[in-house]
Amino acid sequence: MKLGIIGLPNVGKSTLFNALTRAGAEASNYPFCTINPNIGVATVPDVRLEELGRMLNPPKLTPVHIEFVDIAGLVRGAHQGEGLGNQFLSHIRGTDAIVHIVRCFQAKDVAHIEGSIDPLRDIGVVETELILSDLEVVEKRLSKTKRMLKTGLSKFRDEVEFLEELRESLNKEEPPQVDHLEEQQQAVLKEIGLLSIKPVLYVANIDEDQAADPDQAGLNGIKEQARRRGSQAIPICSKLESELGEVTPEEGREFLRELGMEKTGLERVVKESYRLLDLITFYTTVGGKEVRAWPLKRGGTAAEAAGLVHSDMEKGFIRAEVVGFEDLKRCGSESAAREQGLVITEGRDYIVKSGDILTIKFRTP
Repeated sequence: MKLGIIGLPNVGKSTLFNALTRAGAEASNYPFCTINPNIGVATVPDVRLEELGRMLNPPKLTPVHIEFVDIAGLVRGAHQGEGLGNQFLSHIRGTDAIVHIVRCFQAKDVAHIEGSIDPLRDIGVVETELILSDLEVVEKRLSKTKRMLKTGLSKFRDEVEFLEELRESLNKEEPPQVDHLEEQQQAVLKEIGLLSIKPVLYVANIDEDQAADPDQAGLNGIKEQARRRGSQAIPICSKLESELGEVTPEEGREFLRELGMEKTGLERVVKESYRLLDLITFYTTVGGKEVRAWPLKRGGTAAEAAGLVHSDMEKGFIRAEVVGFEDLKRCGSESAAREQGLVITEGRDYIVKSGDILTIKFRTP
């Protein structure tokens, strides 16, 4: 699962990317410092994994990681190639969700490509470019599908009708509503890869002196925009977060205490990004040697979870022995949970719950 970090140039995308991933990407105060996308991973904070480590005391704990892609800044006219826009837009198509960085900080030495600080205007510029790019994609597909109408197949008539509905929404500069689609419509959407319907998390990049009290940054407009998209708006000072990454954890905690902050904003960004991808976490234990967290799409089955661990496990799946995290915590050990009948045997279609600890039984191919 990949999240694309997008926004206008000079809004702090690469600085946030470095803070999240410790990847060391170049971050400079001039437009298009980033050309090729930078890719890095961030660890998902997991209190349950830490608790399992204390209970089971394995030599190794392996958390979930998610991938972030630092994508170059978009500008007005990006859908027409302005500022290498077509290239940058193609990078976004390869992601599963979007982290949209919005500049709220003041800095005379960092130029703003629009000439002033106006977060809602900036959001509008970027999202309009996504919509206009989608409109071009839909119109090309519509032209191609209309030529196929001469075959007389009903699926092409249905597709034309669906594409025209998408075009109507995009012409109004609105992301199309794509809930409750039929299977064929979902297949078309997957093929054309619309940008404007990707799940989005807004990150307001604020000044250092606002980090301890983000309410003073005046983010109500961004929060309202996030609410309309069914999402969240998170205030963060990417410069501060980047500096915290360069000191020891002890020094970082002391620095936060001095600022009156309990934790960094990065933790919330990562957690919300994970939620944005609609993922849950399950766990496996390997002979007392490792406890590992795994990401699974919400609604995933035991067989699908087995396939994440190893493809042979899914192919030869027999059953899954399942115990919930809270049950295991209450009992203190897997053997005690078994004695109390809390380890349940489930089949391949069992819907895995967040916090489940799975032991997969399978036949070796």
